[in-house]
Amino acid sequence: MVEELKWLNLSDDKVIETQKNGPLTEKLSKIVALAKDELKIAGQDDVATKQQGTLLYHVGTRLKSQCQQHTPLVVRHVMNGNIRTEPQLVAAIEYLLSNAVKGIDEKEFLDASGVGIVITADQIQNQVKESVEKFKPEILKQRYSFNIGKILGDVKSKLKWADGSAVKREVDLCIMLLLGPKTVDDLYPKKEKASKNKSEQNALSVSDPIMSKNAEANNAQKEEETVDTIEELMRKKTIFHKVGENYKTGGYVITPNTMELLKKHIEAVKGKVVTRFPPEPNGILHIGHAKAININFGYAKAHDGICYLRFDDTNPEKEEEKFTKSIIEMVEWLGYKPYKITYSSDYFDQLYEWAVVLIKKGVAYVCHQAVDEMRGFEVTISPWRNRPVEESLQLFEDMRRGKFNEGEATLRLKIILEEGKVDPVAYRIKYCPHHRTGNKWCVYPTYDFTHCLCDSLENITHSLCTKEFQSRRSSYYWLCNNLDIYCPVQWEYGRLNMNYSVVSKRKIKALIDNKIVSDWDDPRLFTLTALRRRGIPPEAINNFIMGLGLTTAQTFIDPQLLDATARDYLNKSAPRTMAVLDPLKVTIENYDELSLPCSLSVPDFPNDPDRSKQQHTIAVDRVIFIDRSDYREGETDKDFLRLAKNKLVGLKYLGVIISLTSELKNDRGEVIELMVKAVKITAENRPKAYLHWVANPTYCQVRIYERLFRHKNPEDGNEVPGGFISDCNENSLQILEPVYIDKSISNWKVYDRYQFERVGFFSVDPDSTPYTV
Repeated sequence: MVEELKWLNLSDDKVIETQKNGPLTEKLSKIVALAKDELKIAGQDDVATKQQGTLLYHVGTRLKSQCQQHTPLVVRHVMNGNIRTEPQLVAAIEYLLSNAVKGIDEKEFLDASGVGIVITADQIQNQVKESVEKFKPEILKQRYSFNIGKILGDVKSKLKWADGSAVKREVDLCIMLLLGPKTVDDLYPKKEKASKNKSEQNALSVSDPIMSKNAEANNAQKEEETVDTIEELMRKKTIFHKVGENYKTGGYVITPNTMELLKKHIEAVKGKVVTRFPPEPNGILHIGHAKAININFGYAKAHDGICYLRFDDTNPEKEEEKFTKSIIEMVEWLGYKPYKITYSSDYFDQLYEWAVVLIKKGVAYVCHQAVDEMRGFEVTISPWRNRPVEESLQLFEDMRRGKFNEGEATLRLKIILEEGKVDPVAYRIKYCPHHRTGNKWCVYPTYDFTHCLCDSLENITHSLCTKEFQSRRSSYYWLCNNLDIYCPVQWEYGRLNMNYSVVSKRKIKALIDNKIVSDWDDPRLFTLTALRRRGIPPEAINNFIMGLGLTTAQTFIDPQLLDATARDYLNKSAPRTMAVLDPLKVTIENYDELSLPCSLSVPDFPNDPDRSKQQHTIAVDRVIFIDRSDYREGETDKDFLRLAKNKLVGLKYLGVIISLTSELKNDRGEVIELMVKAVKITAENRPKAYLHWVANPTYCQVRIYERLFRHKNPEDGNEVPGGFISDCNENSLQILEPVYIDKSISNWKVYDRYQFERVGFFSVDPDSTPYTV
């Protein structure tokens, strides 16, 4: 097939790259054969021009499966010269998609493709001049750093059928004539700090060439746009289908009833976006779920739509009501309100009826193979695959009535998935009470059977899920189409993984059972309840997700990035207070001479002048407490700028400098008290350093958490041969008590967050009581 690829005038590198994609290579080979036939019929030489080769390559990569039957039509008009440019080809494919069901009218096809419309060089030149003039002030300011995509987009909006390469050449010429030759500064511009989201804030990568190409044109103009919220990200940077245009997406299967079903669907949703977040109620949500929540709720919110919270409660053995409540709480904590809370179990009756329909159609059967016989990809085809329909119907009814033991019978679908899995299970037997339906059922649908059908029942417009579900897309479409019901579109995005963590429910439970962590909300974990308890604000989590952008690639992120996002937010939202983690008593001997006030008002946010009125009151007294690390006995080097013999330091906010006069030690030789003298600060004696301190404090316990795991991937058997439990840092929790803290926090509430000056950020733990913090 190398010769066919070279016939398209592809470069050697492009030929090698294309050959790696077997299905594409085969498709291009057929396209080349069609093109050669067209040349033969026209009596022309068996040679394609460079432009024709490029267009034919695009036919192979962009024409969707639902339009493949029209490949000869497109190839014919490329080879006879009717379709000469990329914009024409894009329009041609768009027409085929839009009319995939009702049929193709060749005259309409040619009109839609701009055949017969000629854009002259003069038209291009004049329009480019007009567009350059429009952006002239920006061009002169930014010179060759200016994003010419803005000009290209503006020209494209006026001259739809203009050849892109001709427009680009004219734009380059106009820019050069306006700015002159590039200077040294143009050739070596100062590197600006790249936006942390730039590479990934571009549109979600999808295997949808036409939509991707249109997105490129739009993104050329939007490239410099920044986004501040997940809603903006989902509105500006995604390239999903419009409501009701499901048939335009890659791989979507069109049936004779598709358009009628879509028409009813559009009426049902009133043209609005409808999404869903479908967790299983068998564990606590983690940081990866935060991405799913933000994408599903964020996309709906961005388009004035709605989002369901649907619990996929199809596994009664593991589901608990406490997990349901926790999930609802966490969704709301992140700032989202579901349109409606539903359960897969709400639809158990309908799902069972549909399973019967599939049996009657001969595409589902009752099987008695053991789980081990069905597991994997190289499996023996079930000997019961072709059993009579009536027999399967009776056996399925027997399953429902409890006439089989668990594992003795399953209902399977006659389909081979993209990943090669044969005949996935649709129903299995479980003699376990369901937390909502009780003992009504002993047969339960699987996730693969349930989630697409529930999506259809709820008229989901965009079924957004992580990349690992891409291999289930074929069964998703297959089920909906075999039942002749509305079929949503499944879109995939990359899963978010956090390094130095485990999020598996089973493994977190093992950590709890081994008393390594206290519970699902232990602050060393990356469950959402744990992050809340650690003091990570929900806004920071949403900002973190937004900052990662959208991509289909699986991402592995170090916790430091989340911490940095949290610090940015807390620095503006967490009020300051002073706390001493390791208290050392200090007595100001000349306190009475200083005439200091008994209290001071200090700012909650000292670095924000606009919030100067937000203050709290701190006590002032003869006896204060400083942190033991801020004092050093004996002589010290010049780099130690805190309290020591012959070292002067200031007390923050108090306006005095203290100097050591003596120290008091206990029987073990430990310093337990310092005596100091204080003088007021003047322009002549300003200290090099200030200490935080407290007077007449209240007491609390402080827990300082370190990273739980030593290795980036504690589940990697090569890095951690002893298993993830062996990788735990036994010193990851340090408990300090008593810690002295300013009484200004007396009105605390659980989860309130504070910045301890010179220490860090802390949150009030749920273990607190009215008497102990």
